[in-house]
Amino acid sequence: MGNIESAPTRTGHSLLAKLFHWGFALLFIYGVIKQVDDINQLEDFALLRFEVMFAAAFLLLLAVRFIYMTKTQKSSLPDNTSHYQKLAAKIVHLGMYVTFAAIAGTGLLIGLFFWLGLKNGFLIDVTIGIHGFSVTLIYWLIAVHVVAAIYHRFKRDGVWSSMVPLWKEPDKSHNS
Repeated sequence: MGNIESAPTRTGHSLLAKLFHWGFALLFIYGVIKQVDDINQLEDFALLRFEVMFAAAFLLLLAVRFIYMTKTQKSSLPDNTSHYQKLAAKIVHLGMYVTFAAIAGTGLLIGLFFWLGLKNGFLIDVTIGIHGFSVTLIYWLIAVHVVAAIYHRFKRDGVWSSMVPLWKEPDKSHNS
């Protein structure tokens, strides 16, 4: 791993940070595509085992990503960004981590309850409700995240180019 940058460059996040970002996007899309449509599908032990392993691996990778990003990466927001915009960015990013963890965690609990034979009742119903709410919330947070990224693309302040490998922003210093 000697060639993977570990610190942010002046123009953006490290290669590993970008791999985490886009890897999680693909992992989440895969999770949505292969989701369980009916809880009774978990009667199939092979599917239940796969879902538990997927959720556990997702949580582990999410924790590694969170530690890496908080310890090695800085925000790409320009220094002159308003306090409120910086706060909003922190809330959305932290909200995404918490919500992704809630989705995987409640998924693990649903699998555990199902495996234990608790297929009906208050406990599994509440867990399924939290899981569903978390899925809805992550869609909203992702939408806000994408809209903010597009906003920064049009603003040409370097935030878009710090993480997105396509449609790089022109350097403002050459546009004067």
